[in-house]
Amino acid sequence: MTATPTPGPVAVVTGAGSGIGRAVARQMLADGYRVALAGRREAQLLETAGGHPDALAVPCDVTVPDDVERLFAAVLRRWGRVDVLFNNAGVFGPAASVDEISLPDWEATVAVNLTGSLLCAGAAVRAMKTQSPQGGRIINNGSISAHSPRPRTVAYAVTKHAMTGLTKSIELDGRAFGITCGQIDIGNTATEIMDTIGVGSGALQADGTRKVEPMFPVEDAARAVLMMAGMPPSASVGSVVITAAGMPFIGRG
Repeated sequence: MTATPTPGPVAVVTGAGSGIGRAVARQMLADGYRVALAGRREAQLLETAGGHPDALAVPCDVTVPDDVERLFAAVLRRWGRVDVLFNNAGVFGPAASVDEISLPDWEATVAVNLTGSLLCAGAAVRAMKTQSPQGGRIINNGSISAHSPRPRTVAYAVTKHAMTGLTKSIELDGRAFGITCGQIDIGNTATEIMDTIGVGSGALQADGTRKVEPMFPVEDAARAVLMMAGMPPSASVGSVVITAAGMPFIGRG
């Protein structure tokens, strides 16, 4: 008699249309997860899904509360629970120092990187508290900039520092409900955002020079996220830092 396969855990990945989110979603699907792919552009989500039967593409702007609620309602209708949230949607924001950035640019960066992460985490926690069995895991995508900023990135650096506070607050408040939260801080994985800041051609350094910095494959970053997601409920990975070997992070500047 052939045993019926046990359905895999349910994950929600935001920013799944490109970059780290796309790599993580595909890695999870390959590892047996049922994955909801969230992002603003449906065509890119469908490209990430590649027709996989356990992928659910849900267009969603994480800065819009109603969109976030519709995202998690769709996941619960399809699969009945949420086991993992990878809070990944984010923008680099403008190249500007504190005296240069406009208020609209500041607010737009905060809305995506911080408020969007808060909204998604809140919806995930509400589902995780009420489902049976109770509990789940949230993984927040921080950045090396949560530790050490690049020059003229005030909005990005501040939101990524704030992400660390959000991570710790979720971990503490979720403790009684079997909900854990950790943060992965990634440095120089090869994605489109690295092109925007010139990492491969010459990124601005603290002394005003530009330097070509090493990068590493995004699939390796995805495997690190999968490691965090796959830990048993009895363990919580609070923080992971993964960088390109030789990246100017330790002793930056």
